Amino acid sequence: MFREGLFAGRRVLVTGGGSGLGRMMAERLHGLGADIELWGRRGAVLEDAARAIGERVTWQVVDIKDPEAVERAVAAMWDAGRPATDLINNAAGNFVSRSEDLSPRGIRAITDIVFHGTLQVTQGLGKRWIAARDGGHAVVSITTTWGRTGAPFVVPSAMSKAAIDTMTKSLAVEWGRYGIRLNTIAPGTIPTEGMYARLRPGDNDPTAKAAAANPMGRVGTAEDIGNLAAFLLAPSWINGETIALDGGSWMMNGGGFRDLFAYGDREWAEARERIKARNAADKVQRG
Repeated sequence: MFREGLFAGRRVLVTGGGSGLGRMMAERLHGLGADIELWGRRGAVLEDAARAIGERVTWQVVDIKDPEAVERAVAAMWDAGRPATDLINNAAGNFVSRSEDLSPRGIRAITDIVFHGTLQVTQGLGKRWIAARDGGHAVVSITTTWGRTGAPFVVPSAMSKAAIDTMTKSLAVEWGRYGIRLNTIAPGTIPTEGMYARLRPGDNDPTAKAAAANPMGRVGTAEDIGNLAAFLLAPSWINGETIALDGGSWMMNGGGFRDLFAYGDREWAEARERIKARNAADKVQRG
């Protein structure tokens, strides 16, 4: 089904699109003819990604935690004559922590992006699509299998991702009459630098461990997630579904992170310091 020019004339907004899974999906969709708009918080990263992907790629620095910033950025797309026809909600935040150690600020750092930010972007585009009454729009949101199973040490993320699953089901019913479809992907381990820095701090070989624990004996690839995103954005009758993309790992291993029960106070303190160092490096990149 991935014929040349499949998405010609479409413009896909990808939040968190400058790196990781967002960039992987953006590259695949661009290769199938889509125009791409990348959003993220690091301008240099977005600029590099846009240049590498090629022509027909625009970008904006947007903090989706801020509803006013989201509205300005959406309005800018429409005002510039480049409205989005489709959306990939990929922007997220997460880190491992004992739940009793979480601060209110740490909780909000995750929920404001994953829960509030995803809804704010979806609503910002959705209300314009509904007003236009032109139909044929699709939203793909990235969740996790933790939203199904729960998972220790990532409780704010698991709660927020479960909320995205519920948002998808709810809006699939409410907005289906306007020709707007919503689905989600719950990916397993698809290696990215940011994921390992905050979820496996100090782990010397997390990819090999994830592959060994997977029923199919491997981790995911850019092709895996790019193809599924393209499949769900392409015209179809699929609406309100969450598809696990993890080789069956969630059925075998549950929500994961159970190995972290072996951590003591010293290991958790070391993990916090590594995560803080990564966050500080990201702030420097954002300027």
